[in-house]
Amino acid sequence: MRSLALRSRLGLGVLVGAIFVLTYLAIATPAYAQGTAFKQSVAEASARDKDIAAFYQANGYDSIWTGNGRDRNRRAALIQALKSADDHGLPASRYDVAALQAKMKDARTPRELGQVEVEISRVFLQFARDLQTGALIPSRVDKAIVRNVPYRDRTSYLVNFVKSSPKGFFRALAPNTPEYTGLMKEKLRLERLLARGGWGPTVPTNTLKPDASGASVVALRDRLVRMGFMKRNAGPSYDGKMTAAVQEFQRVHGLAQDGVAGPGTIAEINTSVEKRLQSVIVAMERERWLNQNRGRRHVEVNLTDFSAKIIDNGKVTFETRSVIGHREEDRQSPEFSDVMEFMVINPSWYVPRSIVTKEYLPELQKDPNAVNHIEITDREGRQIDRAAVDFTQFTASSFPFAMRQPPSRGNALGLVKFMFPNPHNIYLHDTPSKSLFARETRAYSHGCIRLADPFDFAYALLAKQTNDPQGLFQAKLATGTEQQVNLKEPVPVHIIYRTAFVDAKGRVEFRRDIYGRDGKVWKALSKAGVALRAVQG
Repeated sequence: MRSLALRSRLGLGVLVGAIFVLTYLAIATPAYAQGTAFKQSVAEASARDKDIAAFYQANGYDSIWTGNGRDRNRRAALIQALKSADDHGLPASRYDVAALQAKMKDARTPRELGQVEVEISRVFLQFARDLQTGALIPSRVDKAIVRNVPYRDRTSYLVNFVKSSPKGFFRALAPNTPEYTGLMKEKLRLERLLARGGWGPTVPTNTLKPDASGASVVALRDRLVRMGFMKRNAGPSYDGKMTAAVQEFQRVHGLAQDGVAGPGTIAEINTSVEKRLQSVIVAMERERWLNQNRGRRHVEVNLTDFSAKIIDNGKVTFETRSVIGHREEDRQSPEFSDVMEFMVINPSWYVPRSIVTKEYLPELQKDPNAVNHIEITDREGRQIDRAAVDFTQFTASSFPFAMRQPPSRGNALGLVKFMFPNPHNIYLHDTPSKSLFARETRAYSHGCIRLADPFDFAYALLAKQTNDPQGLFQAKLATGTEQQVNLKEPVPVHIIYRTAFVDAKGRVEFRRDIYGRDGKVWKALSKAGVALRAVQG
């Protein structure tokens, strides 16, 4: 006991001695006192943000912004990066460079410097995350945007920043893709156009055909010239050159390329520079949401373009038309990413519960023999006798049966489906309704993605695992029974929504906002502080 008491008195003595030394240094050494006050201020100011607090605790509450030497370089790089926020279509007012610089200039005491130190880190973290993974949370804009954004740990931004070249760190944040680079260039081009007054007067009619002439044709010509689809020396009549220019405009905007400036084409031609600029800024935000490795080989479905592509090492190696979900809210195709694992040849169609209860049950209540191409099954999967059931006794919630359409050429899924199991029950598939692919706008399904060339799509996928993909596929098809073929290398699938995107030649193409989602994204960006700007020069 005496030994324990002695050790306790010695320990207390050491602690008292340490406090005495620190107190003496703080009184006797002004520099030490200032450093202590600065660190205490940083500790207090950072306590409101656990990630910033964790960084400074591990850093010994030393400065990374407000000192000299390296700190000066970091400050300069941050200010330069923040001033580029508008270039990226980010809400510059969220970072308020002028206010931040004023706080830096006005800070005099160690306490004030500590507070500014933490404030700079807070702004840095906000900007870094916004630039790398977007300023908005997608699901809050529209519940159908089910995008798992690849957010990074906030503390890691600070840790990696102090280890890196400041300018190099900021350059590496934005998506390093040709898509993002092309969109940024288009944004600047449109901003310069906006400063010069845009594309001039709109076309004052809703239909113009080849061989027409008059003031409306001249207005059409002038607008196509300003848009870059015709040369300045073009004539005043709707001749072959103007027809070719209209066809090229239609191609770039996803319209039927008939060379006739009908209501749909005129509406797109009359769309303002401001509206196109909004589409580009929204596309940049969407590209940030998907700032991750998408796979050396992956499938990309752009809902607004009604297309599905296989992309290998950044190049499109296969493309086909698609039909997407209907405009009705409960039938729209969602946006998400998953991994394709297998395909089913000669698939059965297990009718989704929503279709069973909303569409088929009312028909069965009127006529038990309705939709007789589809089997009605019990919980065990056994087919039931329709004549033995009184369908009028059931409601949508109490209906106890499932419905299944056996494999056939008339099956709603056609002869093959491509599976990437997901909670949305969305997949790619064939269809017996081939005529829909000839239409300009193709939003007709219940949410799944129908392909115009599903067999060729299957061959392209299987070519990576067999020398005879067509032979393998056709042999399975010939059985007439359900056949599952696993992909030896699963393929990521990205269902995206872009009304502005960069084509293979580097030109930005535009599409209609079929579900109105980009309008919602722009509204949210605008509310956050993003604004259109006109750039001189």
